[in-house]
Amino acid sequence: MQKLIFPYILFLFYLNLLSCEDELPRATAPRMDILSEIQPDQISWNIKVTFVDSNYVKAILYATRARVFQERMETLIDSGLKVDFFSMDEKQRISYLVAEKARIDDRTKDMFAEGNVVVISEKTGRKLETQILSWNNSTQRFYSTEFVKITTPEEIIQGYGFESDANLSNYNIHKVSGVKQ
Repeated sequence: MQKLIFPYILFLFYLNLLSCEDELPRATAPRMDILSEIQPDQISWNIKVTFVDSNYVKAILYATRARVFQERMETLIDSGLKVDFFSMDEKQRISYLVAEKARIDDRTKDMFAEGNVVVISEKTGRKLETQILSWNNSTQRFYSTEFVKITTPEEIIQGYGFESDANLSNYNIHKVSGVKQ
């Protein structure tokens, strides 16, 4: 009797093994609509972009890496940004901006710079420091709602909220928190 039961048990065990299902998740093909939202259409390294209006150079942007998203009409600069701003009258550099990263709206050419943002005006000798700064291309002005520090040859002014032209000659700090002479 034992000889008959053993093959029967072995047969049932074998059937049980065959009926087991692999419960590990299987890799699925990535969805193309998700990837198209994440992946840039272009990636550029060590770039130089010149912004021209009529026949005058308004600004020159330099960046270590830029990613262009055409569907979103947006360019992301995520390492090493420098922008030189030029005077329409004198056709020479009046100020420059450096930041860790930026986002540019390709429709309006507005820029949102972040991370140790510094603007230096060569004409006025003023220096602006903040963490977030916006450039409105239509008004040709800088804006920030963050803490700002402006160093001039005469004083240091600190506060929250800021608006200025590209030359830092006509600026307003909305909530001044300190002045040091």
